[in-house]
Amino acid sequence: MANFIEIKNKKAAYQYFLLEEYTAGIQLTGTEIKSVRAGKANIADAYCVFQGNELFIKEMHIAIYTQGTIYNHEPKRDRKLLLTRRELKKLQGKVNERGFTIIPVLLFVNEKGLAKLTIALARGKHFYDKRETIKKKDISRDIERMTF
Repeated sequence: MANFIEIKNKKAAYQYFLLEEYTAGIQLTGTEIKSVRAGKANIADAYCVFQGNELFIKEMHIAIYTQGTIYNHEPKRDRKLLLTRRELKKLQGKVNERGFTIIPVLLFVNEKGLAKLTIALARGKHFYDKRETIKKKDISRDIERMTF
């Protein structure tokens, strides 16, 4: 594909410790994939939950496709994530432990034109951890300024 679509969740690294990352496919309808390819999606408030043995992403906003007909999609519907059974069992075991959650980190369209989602097993940061993250970012920014 000529244009490369990449939608990031910028809040993820600030609010969570990202422990393990997985790449999952997403089950989308026709108008949804067209909106994603146009870059009209938002994963900032999204999170993943298990329903039975299947993993779904909730609160992921994909804008309504402007040239769609009456069969257009609902912007914030739950969408199924496609992972192997082994990965799903591993994630489900970790999520059942206290303090772990699954959050989307990156939504992208690969070279075949398929929408993929990078999800991460994460643990929430405390307030003092967030301050430490800001401090490290400021120090690295200052060092980068001094080198130029």
